Amino acid sequence: MSPADWRELTKRPTSDFSLLRPAVQQIMEDVHHRGDVALKELTRRFDKATIEKLEVSEQEIARAESVIPAALAEAIRVAHGNIERFHRASLYTDVRVETMPGVLCWKRRVPISPVGLYIPGGTAPLFSTVLMLGVPANIAGVQEVVLCTPPRPDGSIEPAILFAAAHCGIKRIFRVGGAQAIAAMTFGTESIPAVRKIFGPGNQYVTCAKQLAQEYGVAIDMPAGPSELAIIADDSANASFVAADLLSQAEHGIDSQVVLLTTSASFAERVVTEMEIQCSRLPRHAIATVALAQSRILIAPSLDAAVQFVNEYAPEHLIINTANPEALGAQVTCAGSVFLGAYSPESVGDYASGTNHVLPTGGFAAASGGVSTESFLKSITYQTLSPDGLRALGQTVATMAEQEGLEGHRRAVTIRLEQLDER
Repeated sequence: MSPADWRELTKRPTSDFSLLRPAVQQIMEDVHHRGDVALKELTRRFDKATIEKLEVSEQEIARAESVIPAALAEAIRVAHGNIERFHRASLYTDVRVETMPGVLCWKRRVPISPVGLYIPGGTAPLFSTVLMLGVPANIAGVQEVVLCTPPRPDGSIEPAILFAAAHCGIKRIFRVGGAQAIAAMTFGTESIPAVRKIFGPGNQYVTCAKQLAQEYGVAIDMPAGPSELAIIADDSANASFVAADLLSQAEHGIDSQVVLLTTSASFAERVVTEMEIQCSRLPRHAIATVALAQSRILIAPSLDAAVQFVNEYAPEHLIINTANPEALGAQVTCAGSVFLGAYSPESVGDYASGTNHVLPTGGFAAASGGVSTESFLKSITYQTLSPDGLRALGQTVATMAEQEGLEGHRRAVTIRLEQLDER
């Protein structure tokens, strides 16, 4: 595992969006021009569902609690509580600073509204993602939240998604998925409001549509690609735990990637044996097997070198399962979310520990973090100057404006200073 090889070793399985773009662009334009009619036709084509009303009724939402198992409802409540506690506690406060006498500056955070949440359906309806997006949006004070999710063939929505949404105070839910859902939230239709920012993961068509949405002035949370996990483990780790963690991410999709870094070749062999045993028992073993074929086990010369590689790789998730995980964790600078110790599987972050599972992938963790309450807020800065404040600062501004050749800027200050001098 030489540093000279790191560039090659950090490569991900990639999707060529240039091949998808024409088809996604056509969907976007179709929804833009034909609205609900296009949405219903596209839903018939892609989801095999015939939809009369796009919006889910209040009665359907209310009925969801009676349909899902009581244990699941309680699990969602517990997860909601943990996510809310963490995101509320980690919310930044507004700042107010007197930068010099008479010059007062402050920053106020205001919620972005309306926002759109995309919740994947298909083979694994992600009701947990409703919590990860709905809770921080609620804490941020977003006034209007629009949620889109693909319908099942009979036109219904997964009840757990509806229950989680209701628990987050989300009232406007639409049975539409794929790139057409992103188009609807970008342009607005007769039924679905246009939004200012779109959140949520999805397949490559959804990701491509989100990128196109930015060209129409709609913000997005991040490009959300295939799931990925890196694990740093030493001989103190339990090989069965590490194998289970690797498989937990490999089962996400055939384009997922997992990477194990260890200093012990014999430990790596034990993990491989465990993965073979455990993978055969998974309902999604065929998916996991394909993902594992493009994943890696790397033998590092030291644990410090393993961390250096991780900072280059910038994984979405990182597990450190070593004798002293906290010390290594302190060296991490590029990762979406970090899990320390033998009893901290990545699954807890996906569901209920309290942190967020909407995280940067594809190396974006090198420069950005996951979704938080701050993601649903925008900052507005203010300043107010007293006469003495302008006297103290005015000449500084006038000098800088003059140097840049912006006489209007300079004059906006000096005209006031002149008036003050006449008093």
